[in-house]
Amino acid sequence: MTTPTPDRPAPLVEVHPDPPALATAIAGELLNRIADAQAAGHVPDIGLTGGTIADAVHREIARLAPASGVDWGAVSFWFGDERYVPADSPDRNLVQARAAFLDEVGAFRVHTAPASDESDDLAASAASYAATIRSEGGGDFDVLMLGVGPDGHVASLFPHHPGLDVVDAITAPVEDSPKPPPARVTLTFEALNRAQSVWFLVSGDAKADVVRRALAEEGSVQDTPARGVSGKAETVWFLDSGAASAL
Repeated sequence: MTTPTPDRPAPLVEVHPDPPALATAIAGELLNRIADAQAAGHVPDIGLTGGTIADAVHREIARLAPASGVDWGAVSFWFGDERYVPADSPDRNLVQARAAFLDEVGAFRVHTAPASDESDDLAASAASYAATIRSEGGGDFDVLMLGVGPDGHVASLFPHHPGLDVVDAITAPVEDSPKPPPARVTLTFEALNRAQSVWFLVSGDAKADVVRRALAEEGSVQDTPARGVSGKAETVWFLDSGAASAL
């Protein structure tokens, strides 16, 4: 396992037999966390991600929502990164999440970087999202869910990419993403590491090697950016058997 920083606990690994079981477990745990926070009088800030397993989680949230007791008007949703394309593009993480669960449950405190037809340019979109985080959220996510690419990227922080070195900023424009679309807005390491709980959602044999590298005792954040993110209170790797097969 990776060595925890002095003020952060070591990562936990939770393995489920297959993607459906993984999605159900994550969705159920998230609903419980949200309900508990609301019972304590808190409006939780939840960071969402895109990708296949995230979409499955989102659909499970919608399925389980009626019995959860969650007040969806008292949850704030954010995104770890967003694609700088038109607002109605299916490439937008927001569009995917709305279709999967946000619209169905009636969530309306939903924030992400402005689309390409909503802002003057990519830098303006990144700056706008940062301003919204500061004014409406503060950036201390109760739970931040993140996917991990086969190359080890997290949000839109890619191996050996300039975004890894951004400091004194909570968002960064990405003009040349190695994964299409090329223009994106991402949270920086500084922002991602403000989360109380970081949950990595990973499924499939194709991700087994990157999970192994991310959790290895030794390794470089430049090679595997997912190594650079951990939660203040907990870091949990939610895996299916395929993603865990190299551990």
